[in-house]
Amino acid sequence: MQDTLSPKSPDIFITECPRDAMQGFKNVIPTSQKIDYLNQLLKVGYDTLDAGSFVSHTSVPQLADTEDVLSKLEDSKGTKISVIVGGMRGAMQAANHERVDILGFPFSISENFQIRNTRKGRIDALKVIDDIQNLCVAKGKICTVYISMAFGNPYTEAYSDDLVLDYIDTISKNGISRFLISDTIGVGTPEQIHSLFTKCFSAFPNFQFSAHFHNPVDKSYDKLKAAWEAGCRHFDTAIKGIGGCPFATDELIGNMPTEQIINFMAIEKINNPLNLHHFQVAYNKAKDIFLF
Repeated sequence: MQDTLSPKSPDIFITECPRDAMQGFKNVIPTSQKIDYLNQLLKVGYDTLDAGSFVSHTSVPQLADTEDVLSKLEDSKGTKISVIVGGMRGAMQAANHERVDILGFPFSISENFQIRNTRKGRIDALKVIDDIQNLCVAKGKICTVYISMAFGNPYTEAYSDDLVLDYIDTISKNGISRFLISDTIGVGTPEQIHSLFTKCFSAFPNFQFSAHFHNPVDKSYDKLKAAWEAGCRHFDTAIKGIGGCPFATDELIGNMPTEQIINFMAIEKINNPLNLHHFQVAYNKAKDIFLF
């Protein structure tokens, strides 16, 4: 897949994250219901659909059927399909799947969280990222890297803007230019968010930086505004803010709600690329799945 933006690209690019919503959900969601839900989401007009994961079935049993689910997706109509991988075994499965466009790998500023999340430390994770990138180049896929715990962590480990920039620089040496700046536990302030994104775009002006925020609903607007004003145009969301990382803390911190970014676009007079009728249908399906 050619990793370029059309001259007629929208003002904002939204990734819907049902994978992030489902991964920590305790009730088993039937495969047929997942397929129906994702097919409805494909009608909404998202830039990307974060649709599943190729990781240990023991670690994330909810998404053990990702390969089957992806095989039954309808025409994506321009929406890219993204999945998470935790190592080369999953990366090989994902890269060989015809419906997968993007392989995402979670790299953490926190060594503790890196081990909890991928069962390997940061040094080994950097080697895996290089291998995944080489695989993606060979298979015509896109490799993207989540920079987890970018705004702090619960383990009292060091973090800073400079540390994030250093790791981005290291990871990018093999040609990776797409990064998701992740507030994994929802501690980033608007000031921190504006500072980090500003520095990212200044240091790497040709890279794509996305905002992957976990946060309480009442913090949504300020965090979106801070990232937007720093130049961010790519945002991850999940309907109703459901989900979060099950490996971060005992209690899941919700994702950025899709409804909040729709409100943000309306308030800021940003062109909304989503089909709101199909979004409402998807929202209603989500209520049946997640029982909110």
